[in-house]
Amino acid sequence: MTPPPRRLAGTLILAMAFLACVRADGWEPCVQVVPNITYVCMELNLSKVPSGIPSSAKHLDLSFNPLRVLARRSFSSFPELQVLDLSRCEIQDIKDDAFWGLDYLSTLILTGNPIQNLAPGTFSGLLSLQKLVAVEINLSSLENFPIRHLRTLKELNIAHNLIHSLKLPEYFSNLSNLGYLDLSNNKIQEIHHKDLHVLHDKPNLSLDLSLNPIDFIQPGAFDKMRLQGLTLRSNFDSAHVMKTCIYGLTGLEVHQLVLGEFKNERYVQEFDKSALEGLCNLTISEFRLAYLDDFPKNINGFFKCLVNASAVSLANLYIQSLEGLPNDLQWQSLELVKCKVNQFPMLELPSLKRYVFTANRGAISFSEFELKNLEFLDLSRNGMSFKGCCSQRDMGTTSLKYLDLSFNDVVTMSSNFLGLELLEHLDFQHSTLKQASEFSVFLSLSKLLYLDISYTHTEVAFHGIFSGLVSLQVLKMAGNSFKGNALSGIFTDLTNLTFLDLSMCQLEYVSQGVFDSLLKLQFLNMSHNKFISLDAFSFKPLHTLQILDFSFNKIVSSNGQELQHFPSNLTVLNLTQNPFDCSCKHQSFLQWIKDQRQLLVDAKNLECVMPPDMEGKLVLSFSNTTCQITKVIIIVTVVSVAVVSVIVGLVYKFYFHLMLLAGCKRYGRGENIYDAFVIYSSQDEDWVRNELVKNLEEGVPPFRLCLHYRDFIPGVAIAANIIQEGFHKSRKVIVVVSRHFIQSRWCIFEYEIAQTWQFLSSRSGIIFVVLQKLEKSLLRQQVELYRLLSRNTYLEWEDNVLGRHIFWRRLRKALMDGKAWTLEGTAGVENSQQETTALT
Repeated sequence: MTPPPRRLAGTLILAMAFLACVRADGWEPCVQVVPNITYVCMELNLSKVPSGIPSSAKHLDLSFNPLRVLARRSFSSFPELQVLDLSRCEIQDIKDDAFWGLDYLSTLILTGNPIQNLAPGTFSGLLSLQKLVAVEINLSSLENFPIRHLRTLKELNIAHNLIHSLKLPEYFSNLSNLGYLDLSNNKIQEIHHKDLHVLHDKPNLSLDLSLNPIDFIQPGAFDKMRLQGLTLRSNFDSAHVMKTCIYGLTGLEVHQLVLGEFKNERYVQEFDKSALEGLCNLTISEFRLAYLDDFPKNINGFFKCLVNASAVSLANLYIQSLEGLPNDLQWQSLELVKCKVNQFPMLELPSLKRYVFTANRGAISFSEFELKNLEFLDLSRNGMSFKGCCSQRDMGTTSLKYLDLSFNDVVTMSSNFLGLELLEHLDFQHSTLKQASEFSVFLSLSKLLYLDISYTHTEVAFHGIFSGLVSLQVLKMAGNSFKGNALSGIFTDLTNLTFLDLSMCQLEYVSQGVFDSLLKLQFLNMSHNKFISLDAFSFKPLHTLQILDFSFNKIVSSNGQELQHFPSNLTVLNLTQNPFDCSCKHQSFLQWIKDQRQLLVDAKNLECVMPPDMEGKLVLSFSNTTCQITKVIIIVTVVSVAVVSVIVGLVYKFYFHLMLLAGCKRYGRGENIYDAFVIYSSQDEDWVRNELVKNLEEGVPPFRLCLHYRDFIPGVAIAANIIQEGFHKSRKVIVVVSRHFIQSRWCIFEYEIAQTWQFLSSRSGIIFVVLQKLEKSLLRQQVELYRLLSRNTYLEWEDNVLGRHIFWRRLRKALMDGKAWTLEGTAGVENSQQETTALT
């Protein structure tokens, strides 16, 4: 008697769970990321270094294993090792010569080990060590830290320890290559002159003392000292202490000085501009200030001590105005980011070359200014309006090469960049351009290389709109419109253009000769328009064209012209998401698709929409012989095809259930494009962009994420995008749970689909990230989510040094599961400093 499907499924699931928990002898517990090179043995409950790893290994991660004691020559079996991660291994005792034989080790990570004994010869034999991370190892003093012989050491991170004194032992003089010393988040309260005398011979050192409760710096302690960098953030419990300690820095010459606080570590209340008066006694090249509340309304005299600095960066300060800046400032770079300035600053800084004024939502209108040497100007994301743009009179300079006015309000084009002839980069995207198509706006920009006017509500009606852009290489104008929905001859001067984006412009046809002058064009995006037929003849002059995108149009067939007119260099043609007519009158076009299937993107999935009897069928299934048979045979064939389709459907359904019960069916048959699809509320987008994307996509090894604002295909229903682009093409799903998430219908919809996807794909693919503490009463609004979080392990974001480190390590481990790594894809892993700066 055959057991019921539900009972069989339950039995199989239990059996697989049991097998997953049992590791037979001889199974290799470690994950081989790069064959013979990189191995991850993280969190495997190992009490000793595992055998079976080849001696050629160069990167070994043993973190989160209870090793407890490192005996002599514990790693002598890996003479080629370059990176060794021993984070959170419960190590209490490290014997002499524990790392003997690791002549090529460049990075050693000992984070989070409760070390009680470090033998004098602990680091003996490390002839090439450049980076040592000893964060949170219960280190109370540097005096007996056995690193005096590590002459190759460049970075030393001993943050989050119990060090009470900044007194640097004499042996630091031997560390001639040391360039970065991180002492942040220790217990240092006082700094005396005698503590730092060994640093006088280290002019290239960057020192981070953030998050130490400093309340006294002896005057002259830093006198005549040169440093590459000094960071003091969230150190002082009042503006008075801050003032006193900055005076204690008198005599210091530093290339970059960073002051302020961290977003979640605020101590200074009622900040007074006099707190920075002591900066007058320092020599500073670059100055950064971040996260200080109660910034003074009157800044007269505030920057008097920074007259000779070359670069100043102010972030997340509540600055109402920049009036009253000294007239003799020598700044070459100024950044104002998220400072909520009430009005656009009227600057008079003759030396300024780089000016970044972004995300300052308090300034609503642009005012003319004069910065005659300015070369780089970024005014993006301010929501400002520009009543006149753009000329030397508006920008106050003739040296400008980079101008970004994107994501603002209305920009009225009243001149054609007279005096700004040196511009090379110009960005207006997502700002509303007015009068841009009424005269030759860009006539004088003969050196411009990059122009973005995407989504600027521009209607192209003037043929000379791009006149003068003889050097332009990249033109992006998606999301705009053309008079009569026809692409006319507006590209005459763009003879050097290589990239052209005309997507989402409501185009219906291309006038003759439009592309005749684009002899260097390589990429052309015509997607999301309204083209009915494919006119190959229009692209005949584009001899260098390699990629042509015509997806998401209304293309039924070609217009009857010879399809061989497509450029011979074309390597990619995208015709997906078009309503093809698979009737006999278009058989030459359909046959051409079959012949050129290697050229076409996803040719095997192109579907017919017409005629009715071919709707939903694949274009590649079309046969010319169909057009020659009689009506009776056609009917018989159609019936036969219908019967076969039913049989195939039944077989597929039967096959689907069998594979589901066996727990082996994989959702989707194609190769996964993304490592993870991220489900989150739009109100948490800043965290996703600045934390999740930056750490995973820019980290090592890199992971590719699917994000709706970047990867979803415009013009497609949201639900379809979620399923097709999100789940079908991703190995994992990251669910960012927050208050906003629970209250969002779309987020809950995506989460419910994720549950179904996980069930069908028979794999544990959902990773929950709880972004903030949630009240149970709020969480119970979503019963299933509450149950899942109660029964399953999830990651909880903690915005502090240690929390971040553990969070990213666990998330990367979860994402590594099931990922196919290649030598090319992870070549950077070997020499990287993977994740070791997470606590800085």
